[in-house]
Amino acid sequence: MVDLPHVMVVDDDARLRALLKDFLVGEGYRVTTAASASAARTMMQGLDFDALILDVMMPGETGLSFLKRLREDKGEIPVLMLSALSGAQDRIAGLSTGSDDYLAKPFEPEELLLRLQKLLRRAKRGASEAAEAAFGDYVFNRQMGELKKQNEIIKLTSGERDILRLLIEANGEAVSRDTLAGGQSAEATRKVDVQINRLRQKIEDEPSAPRFLQTIRGRGYALVTGR
Repeated sequence: MVDLPHVMVVDDDARLRALLKDFLVGEGYRVTTAASASAARTMMQGLDFDALILDVMMPGETGLSFLKRLREDKGEIPVLMLSALSGAQDRIAGLSTGSDDYLAKPFEPEELLLRLQKLLRRAKRGASEAAEAAFGDYVFNRQMGELKKQNEIIKLTSGERDILRLLIEANGEAVSRDTLAGGQSAEATRKVDVQINRLRQKIEDEPSAPRFLQTIRGRGYALVTGR
């Protein structure tokens, strides 16, 4: 159950919530329901969701207002918005607020399922791309700590992985030796130079004239990925 995509259905219509829950559970999803924006917000404080199915017209806080705050707080969770309002301006309002897709009521459950699957595939692809950083022939997966050169795994120590993550997250900016050492002792800072040299042996054609892992005088080191 834990590995199944977790979807929250937010709608004040109890019958629709129950129907969607039964349908999506039958299609292999974990489903949590909420009858209002405030209830959904409370649930999101303790649970993680892979996607939301959100009604526009609800008493109290509307779906549009909830979505606007959600985008400010929770970022890029996929949202499929439902509404009895099917006019062009209504769709534009939903999409411009941050909805990833908009489905007018009444709808066929199969169409909702196809749209939901599309949103989840897109989110998964985006997460995979965000987790990987490429430079030259190398690809580093930050989540797994895995470095590959044309699908061949390059063995890294835990320290080398940590340094590579920090340099990639800096997006080409210099990172100080103290930061790379984790703010630890002077001895740990000196070890950074050793780890940098080892990394260069693994990723540079000419370690003495590095193309990627460069020394920035007086500032530290930077990983240059765009050359």
